[in-house]
Amino acid sequence: MFSDKIQVTRSSMPPIEEYIEEIKSLWDSHWLTNMGEKHNQLEERLIKCLDVPNLSLFTNGHLALECVVQAFNLTGEVITTPFTFVSTTHAIVRNGLKPIFCDINPDDYTIDTEKLERLITEKTSAILPVHVYGNICDVYEIHRIAQKYNLKVIYDAAHAFGVTVNDTGIGNFGDASMFSFHATKVFHTIEGGAITFKEESFKNKLNSIKNFGITGQESIEDIGTNAKMNEFQAAMGLCNLRNIDKDINSRKRVVERYIENLENINGIKLLKEQKNVKSNYAYFPVVFDGYKNSRDGIYELLKQNNIMARKYFYPLTNRIECYKDYFSSQGTPVAEYIADRVLCLPLYADLALEDIDRICKIIKG
Repeated sequence: MFSDKIQVTRSSMPPIEEYIEEIKSLWDSHWLTNMGEKHNQLEERLIKCLDVPNLSLFTNGHLALECVVQAFNLTGEVITTPFTFVSTTHAIVRNGLKPIFCDINPDDYTIDTEKLERLITEKTSAILPVHVYGNICDVYEIHRIAQKYNLKVIYDAAHAFGVTVNDTGIGNFGDASMFSFHATKVFHTIEGGAITFKEESFKNKLNSIKNFGITGQESIEDIGTNAKMNEFQAAMGLCNLRNIDKDINSRKRVVERYIENLENINGIKLLKEQKNVKSNYAYFPVVFDGYKNSRDGIYELLKQNNIMARKYFYPLTNRIECYKDYFSSQGTPVAEYIADRVLCLPLYADLALEDIDRICKIIKG
């Protein structure tokens, strides 16, 4: 047994002195929220880092997704995937829309574009695909389908910070993309999130919705919420952004060590590297399919040894308690199959290579 518990992830943090230096000026300005100096600096630097034309910060990724769905004034049905964190489905339902679940493909677990078009009806207003584990959807085929049927495309890019496809930042695809900056993500602002988008004028709409709908001192034009990122979050983001390349390189070494240990083992399926995609090494999912021990058996065995893996994503969002009576998982058999067999192993920048070897030794028995 590991003497210290190994969590499935651990937040990267800057030296405490660096963070203290970053927040010192807040004691002079007393400007702690409402899009202050740190907030605006982080927006500018993230636009450069993600290589996108426009970006708006939010207090968390979920509210960012809710707000962008609202901002597009969608109606009726939104096609999405059940192989995602429940936030994706909640953002659709909480906007009074109906999620229509498309199955995933068995190669990278993103939405299956070959099954997407048949789900489009006269009620469909948008597609909300999910980049999974840092793997990227078929953005070009989704664009073709959306153009054909005049649909909005909003990407849940919570896992895809810094990922590029054909040297293009992933936040450039679709009408908008949501990035999560939760403490467990590759890049974090403690809590936080952002929307990237193409039309510059769209920022006014997002800023209004995330600030109670306020558009002027005596004007409230939207039914908004409070989803503004505060200055302490932004300061953490500024610090972490300075170290993001180093962190991603460290995560890459962790992934490579797992692959050295677990590749070419009968019954263990690892995700393949996507062609022309620069990865951020966000997660290390393993599918146990015909292995000598089941996914649940491996999960319990690791837990007994103080290793906290995660069944991510399980159960599917169309099978959880609050939705299972309204939606069926019969139309998403691949997603159901993967959800019942997938396990994400511990992955973070400073995970020791010898600990990875010990984790894999337990798995291999």
